[in-house]
Amino acid sequence: MNRLEQYIKEQSIVLNENVLKVDSFLNHQIDPELMLYIGQVFAELFSNAGVTKLLTLESSGIAPAVMAALEMKVPLIFARKRKSLTLKDNLYTEQVYSFTKQEVSEISVSRKFLTDDDKVLIIDDFLANGDAALGLAGIVKQAGAQIVGMGIVIEKAFQPGRQKLLDLGYRVESIARVASLKNGEVQFAPSDYSDKLNAGPLQS
Repeated sequence: MNRLEQYIKEQSIVLNENVLKVDSFLNHQIDPELMLYIGQVFAELFSNAGVTKLLTLESSGIAPAVMAALEMKVPLIFARKRKSLTLKDNLYTEQVYSFTKQEVSEISVSRKFLTDDDKVLIIDDFLANGDAALGLAGIVKQAGAQIVGMGIVIEKAFQPGRQKLLDLGYRVESIARVASLKNGEVQFAPSDYSDKLNAGPLQS
């Protein structure tokens, strides 16, 4: 069991068979040491991918993605869910459906931050149906940039998102893969690289 899986086992709350609450360490309160570990794992997994930019979606993806960007020494862009006075023109935009919020959002990235020379690693906090990852991929495609992979913090392996991404040819690496939330208990799917993800932080 890797360190993220331990956090999930000990600190998450299973709300029902489809929803896992992780607000004590990821998407409300943030555990910085855990985020550092996650960033180190992504940096190791994609160390040979030639990444020039990281892309995530506000707000829960920012903490793990910024740690990965720090380890990889590349800029991080986060797609905005709401336009502002300083972000309203010359944008790449996509529509994204949120499973947890049951609503559609328009996400935006300024065109000046992505070019056709970039090799982009997409980071997402959760993978369920794949809508957020596909929306971010759409933005990268609009820029003519290359997607080198999808780094997922927590994957719900019993939902179809991973297969959608694989069918489109994307590389998907999930640090924790949840196989089931039945009977209020988290069960994990096996990881192909569990040897790399030990219980302590990786070394930089």
